[in-house]
Amino acid sequence: MGRPLDIARLGDHLDRLYRAACALTGNRGAADDLVQETYARVLAKPRMIRGEDDVGYLVRTMRNVFLDERRKVMRRQTDPTEPETMERLEASGAPGPQARAEQRELLDFVSALPEEFRDVIVAVDVAGLSYKEAAGALGVPEGTIMSRLYRARKRVVTEFAT
Repeated sequence: MGRPLDIARLGDHLDRLYRAACALTGNRGAADDLVQETYARVLAKPRMIRGEDDVGYLVRTMRNVFLDERRKVMRRQTDPTEPETMERLEASGAPGPQARAEQRELLDFVSALPEEFRDVIVAVDVAGLSYKEAAGALGVPEGTIMSRLYRARKRVVTEFAT
């Protein structure tokens, strides 16, 4: 059995989910919509989760919402719109224009990775989940998380080393 998802603490996870949504979509506006739809879906009915992994549950739900939306677009046979230029999420210090451009380019590259690599980078490097939490959220073994994360990071480093 599980425990009910603590609705009162959902706001505590907003920043992590927003960063993960930005990496998934590569678009700030779409990220806002994705987080909003995720919260709407979670709040629509009581949710039971196992353990203390609220963020993992929310990331898994957000990924499912994201994939559902992609499937709808594919069924409608519409051309996907090009991602808008995403403004860099402001860190505690204000990065300069060059750093913002590099960060935007990096997030655009991550959003264009194949699904299995993108999902793992979003879960571990962007949302900050542990390997175990990411494995639970994505429904794959922990070893698969480590392998995919290694290969995804290698792709990112190879792309940005030149």
